[in-house]
Amino acid sequence: MKKFLSFILVLVMVFALCACGGGSASPTNGGSTTPADTPAPIDVPAPEPSGDGGPLKVGFIYLHNEQSTYDLNFLNAAKAACDKMGVECINKTNIPEGGECYDAAAELVDAGCAIVFADSFGHESYMLQAAKDFPNVQFCHATGTMAHTANVPNFHNAFASIYQGRYLAGVAAGMKLNEMIESGKIKEDEAFIGYIGAYPYAEVISGYTSFFLGARSICPNATMMVQYTNSWYDETLEKEAANNLISKGCVLISQHADSMGAPSACEIAGVPDVSYNGSTIDACPNTFIVSSRIDWEPYFEYIIQCVLDGKPIDTDWTGTMDTKSVVITDVNTAVAAEGTVEKLAEVADKLTKGEIQVFDTSTFTVEGQHLTEYLADVDTDEEFMPDTNVIKDGVFMESTYRSAPYFDIIIDDIAIIG
Repeated sequence: MKKFLSFILVLVMVFALCACGGGSASPTNGGSTTPADTPAPIDVPAPEPSGDGGPLKVGFIYLHNEQSTYDLNFLNAAKAACDKMGVECINKTNIPEGGECYDAAAELVDAGCAIVFADSFGHESYMLQAAKDFPNVQFCHATGTMAHTANVPNFHNAFASIYQGRYLAGVAAGMKLNEMIESGKIKEDEAFIGYIGAYPYAEVISGYTSFFLGARSICPNATMMVQYTNSWYDETLEKEAANNLISKGCVLISQHADSMGAPSACEIAGVPDVSYNGSTIDACPNTFIVSSRIDWEPYFEYIIQCVLDGKPIDTDWTGTMDTKSVVITDVNTAVAAEGTVEKLAEVADKLTKGEIQVFDTSTFTVEGQHLTEYLADVDTDEEFMPDTNVIKDGVFMESTYRSAPYFDIIIDDIAIIG
């Protein structure tokens, strides 16, 4: 009988005892990071009531629907938060990254929503315009980059230090690679990881780099190949990419893409898989190891409570392990290497204490050199010009100067093949 140990319970115990440290700043005001050069929240009038005497209404705009692991993660969090807070949840699914987003936002305002949230990067400009046009409604957006410089009081960005969760998932991958080496299944120089990325954006690059650094902290010989699909959700392309990476010798696969394409390809091929945004164990019981994800329920509860209390929502909010926004699924002990649960608990403890820094520049090189400074594009402009040195005391400070990732460096031992 297969055993599944509840690693997340271990993490909860760890998080309760430890303050967040490392590459994300300490949480303030519900888990946000507010560096000295980031504007503080601006006081704005409380939104007008819906007018029908009913509960507060919150509208959600999703790029896809429950078939996407990415959107399903948001859908589940929204339902849980709204049920817990006693507010009405109105969903708009399959909303493209175009003018349809603005139309959906306006429809939600017309329906009486006091808060409108959108979940995809490409929704941002339309949400910002809606915020300008409907100043009495709070507009919140995941993964965006504009709020901290837009100076629009009712427009807000949010993300989480998911690079720490990715690092933990990478540790589990590294342990599996070591197990395969020790058992003679592969040689030391065959510890090849394959990774399916959606787009060559900072969010994706940050994710696969932190995953790789976690794996290599355990298996020093590990290298990685990355193939982009140039789509957030395309089951066929993701499956083809996984099969291509497997054909090139990759013995373990992970992803930042939103369908079951890659996990299902791994299950058919018998290749271990680390998924994203939720467990795939039901469909892939023989290959799934673990998954990391952002739990958006704490943020949704936070913004709802702010509106109920008439308090300002943080302009740019970063969830952390401490706010329970960064989580790991149960480890599939039928596939994972022995001792994985205990090792992940140990590493999580060190991450929260700041004893491990995910982007410690001494742990990777770029063209053979360790980075001592790096100008990142933190303050978004039309030219995407770098503007902020994000290396401090030998650490690339991801999701500190704004919530959305800005790590966009291709480090040595990661090869981009498509």
